[in-house]
Amino acid sequence: MLKINTSPKNQTNDTSLVKKIAREDKVATLYRMQTTLNGLTQEEASKRLAKNGPNEIAVDKHNNKLHFLFEAFLTPFTIVLLILATMSLFTNYIFVAPSDKDLSTVIIMLTMVFISGITSFVQNVKTNDAVEALLNMVSVTTNIRRSNQDREYPTKEVVVGDIINVAAGDMVPADMRLLRSKDLFCSSSSLNGESRPVEKIANIKPTDAQIDEYLDYPNILYEGTTIVSGSGMGVVFATGDNTVFGRVAQSISKNNIKETTFDVGIKHISELLLTMTAVIAPLVFLINGLTKGDWLSALIFAIATAVGLTPEMLPVIVTSNLVKGSVEMSKHGTIVKKMNSIQNFGSADILCTDKTGTLTQDKVVLERHYNLALKEKKHVLELSYLNSYYQTGMKNLIDKAIIEAAGDELDINDLQHRYNKIDEIPFDFKRRRMSVVVANDNNEHILVTKGAAEEMISCSTKMEVDGQVKPLTEQRKKQILADIAEMNDDGLRVVLLGYKMNPAPVGEFSVDDESELTLIGFLAFLDPPKESAKAVIENLKHDGITIKILTGDNAAVTRNVGLQVGLNVDTIYTDSDFAGKTHEEMKKMVEECDIFVKLSPESKARIIQLLKENGHTVGYMGDGINDAPAMKSADVSISVDTAVDIAKKSADIILLHKDLLILENGVRIGRQIFGNTMKYIKITLSSNFGNILSILVASSFLPFLPMLPLQLLILDLLYGTSCLSIPFDTMDKQYLDVPRKWSTRKLPKFMFYFGPVSSIFDIITFALLFFVICPTVAGGQYSQLAASQKTIFATVFTAGWFIESLWTQEIVIHALRDPKIPFLQQRPSVIVALSTILTSIFGTVLPFVPSIAKMMKFGELPGYYIILVFILLVMYILLTTIIKKQYLKSEQFLI
Repeated sequence: MLKINTSPKNQTNDTSLVKKIAREDKVATLYRMQTTLNGLTQEEASKRLAKNGPNEIAVDKHNNKLHFLFEAFLTPFTIVLLILATMSLFTNYIFVAPSDKDLSTVIIMLTMVFISGITSFVQNVKTNDAVEALLNMVSVTTNIRRSNQDREYPTKEVVVGDIINVAAGDMVPADMRLLRSKDLFCSSSSLNGESRPVEKIANIKPTDAQIDEYLDYPNILYEGTTIVSGSGMGVVFATGDNTVFGRVAQSISKNNIKETTFDVGIKHISELLLTMTAVIAPLVFLINGLTKGDWLSALIFAIATAVGLTPEMLPVIVTSNLVKGSVEMSKHGTIVKKMNSIQNFGSADILCTDKTGTLTQDKVVLERHYNLALKEKKHVLELSYLNSYYQTGMKNLIDKAIIEAAGDELDINDLQHRYNKIDEIPFDFKRRRMSVVVANDNNEHILVTKGAAEEMISCSTKMEVDGQVKPLTEQRKKQILADIAEMNDDGLRVVLLGYKMNPAPVGEFSVDDESELTLIGFLAFLDPPKESAKAVIENLKHDGITIKILTGDNAAVTRNVGLQVGLNVDTIYTDSDFAGKTHEEMKKMVEECDIFVKLSPESKARIIQLLKENGHTVGYMGDGINDAPAMKSADVSISVDTAVDIAKKSADIILLHKDLLILENGVRIGRQIFGNTMKYIKITLSSNFGNILSILVASSFLPFLPMLPLQLLILDLLYGTSCLSIPFDTMDKQYLDVPRKWSTRKLPKFMFYFGPVSSIFDIITFALLFFVICPTVAGGQYSQLAASQKTIFATVFTAGWFIESLWTQEIVIHALRDPKIPFLQQRPSVIVALSTILTSIFGTVLPFVPSIAKMMKFGELPGYYIILVFILLVMYILLTTIIKKQYLKSEQFLI
């Protein structure tokens, strides 16, 4: 007996296996895969899953704790800290006399690395766990037969040898050999770009001429393709990376993560801060070395300065923000699949969507089934029922409405008895129609077609009214279109129905048979707007978001809905309006119009791309097979839990209900996440810049180091730890009312405006300490003192600047978090208030605790110094408020 190893290394993603399986008998394939038509047992499937791993593309294989730990401790900032810690080890311990050996600086640096790394690790694990937990609420499943029972399992649990059932709307979960098929049409656009569905037939093997065109094999389904209509059953022969999808289409896999503008911005900020560190630290070293003559101390201080300029908490705070945001959004019915999409969600200023179900009630009703003389006719409803009931594609709302109406008005059991299905021609977005072939009691074959008006008229040559068949003249065509327009004006969506007797021999039906049809009637549907739609659109407009409708429906119906929900309907473009236009003209067209009709899936994606080129951040909300191209093109793609597989896999964010109100809540949460991240970035940038100026001034004019390396490191550790509260801060309501776009262009201006403010008060502090307080404590001016007194003078100075610097760094969080006056007109969250104030108090106490003061080499400050610091802080807040007003004269936003 042939024994096959089904481990990944023996699976192959080249074409040789596909060619063998496509040309061999079904029994041979089942034997090769060591399975039967009853499917694997659960025990055997579990063994194969444990051995081969989940059915996933390799992009997502690093989500394990060891990888997260490695990633958390190897950020650019922690690497810099580790390098500086190593340098400090040599300068403070290895290359000094035994009596001067001191590991405290190294320990502080390693502590900072540890806090940053462990916090980042915990947040990354929480992020991964949160995403996994949320995705379990909306995970895509596959119908698998195991132990002769068909059940839904998560797609990632599919293994080689599984028997899979597929139906319309499913995404094929793995490479499969078809065992059975029924009117099965598959779209392979994700692999070969071909949008028109291709029929797949289990009993047909590829010919010798087809053998090199493996994507076109009639009896093979590939992972990532989509079932458009029909049903089938197959056996899996490759999963995950070993599929054709894993080899040639990995770049568009379901786990592919878009790099958002925010991601790029964070990289630029990191590069800027590291560059600043690389320039300033050597400069501080040279200035202190030249002015003090102690090059070793200057080097140690320069290292500590570099550490102070390194925002080691940046990755942690960004991750914390995203985790908090995703959990908060889940409480409001919004599931975040891809964490980094939250920033784009909050900054989106255009939302593109279809109207059905989003703006309308998602419950279509068949209002009229007229013949061409506008009379209700039973025969029109009968033919439409046969078309909708027997088609095996996605039963859309129109089909459901027809079936429901027929159930109320017809004897559908009699109809099913009198007519048997022979074949079908599935819907596609170029033809905009679909057909079913049935045989009646007399064994006559009838092709029944329904579709959009223009497309139906284009392939019809006759019309039937009251049993009489007449030529379809130009005049009659115009009358039909006029009747449709009148119904459209009443808010009815109209579909034309036609038929053809004895279209083709059995087994040879194709799109070509949709010709010389006889039109027989109108099907008019009502899909009224949601009662909440107008109010929600107004709210979104107030939030700075423009709604644009991208639909395959016609202009009249869409205009009617648009009017009722308050959209601008003055300009409406169809797909054909873009023909012959230049790229610049098309960019102008998408800007001036909010309603686009009769669009193909590719046209929707093109419009979104044009809007992005115009500088917009674009969201797209979709739930159908035809929405996948647009969702991949959008900055942030949104779907719903009831969507087809391909839409859910393409989505960054999934709503548990198809409701714009949920979307609006999610957008505001996204903006809050964005705002809190920007707080840390802007405040840290300005604070670091101010510290640079202060250190350069102090280093140039003071006869001693303005702060000892250990003290500088403790200061940075306290500030960085308190910043961990920023993700939990609130944002002003006005901030949430406007989309915020990420840009690094204005960060230098912010830094140059607010950084020097803290330096001004640092310099005032230097003057007070050097000329007033330190001489009082030490017994005279520095130049007149003995060596022991100079030591006291320097230690008092460093203690004084430590306290003032800590308070200004903590207060700047309050001063710059909002345009209003801190503590009076605006208030932070409780956790931010407590963390900043308590951290400042803790740092203030350190120089007054004898044992700690001795260890950190702080001098004894007079009690009244705290009052002076308080006065300086009040003045600092007032000056910052004045600068904020000046800044906002030329800028729209502070944060």
